[in-house]
Amino acid sequence: MQDISTILDNHILLIALFACVLAQILKLVVELIRNGKVTFRTLVETGGMPSAHSALVTALATGVGQTAGWASGEFAVAFVFAIIVMYDAAGVRQAAGKQARILNQIVDELFRENSTFNEDRLKELLGHTPVQVLAGSALGIAVSWIAAPAY
Repeated sequence: MQDISTILDNHILLIALFACVLAQILKLVVELIRNGKVTFRTLVETGGMPSAHSALVTALATGVGQTAGWASGEFAVAFVFAIIVMYDAAGVRQAAGKQARILNQIVDELFRENSTFNEDRLKELLGHTPVQVLAGSALGIAVSWIAAPAY
């Protein structure tokens, strides 16, 4: 069995993680431009521009394609995994966020006069718009191509 410390030698993994972290940092920049303020909670929250999930999985798939080959089984697995994650981010989790927004509105309207109901609000920003997913994907691919000599 390999030593767990060799995980730091996996350049594809490190570059994919870097793309994810870079996307999270870019969310701070986008928030600053849009709202004129920075909330550091953004660094650990889901949703927003660009999609860190998309950046992670596309950098991973691109790195696998660059090293194992675009016709390899490894790339096929990474590519399908990336598609599933991005579909989930833009589809299922986006729909869950819309449902949370509607449920929060219903609770607000039903219990406006009765303040004894104080359940936590549901998180509304869960998923991504297709543009956020595409931006994250482009970021992940670009990071992987720029870092390709490290492979």
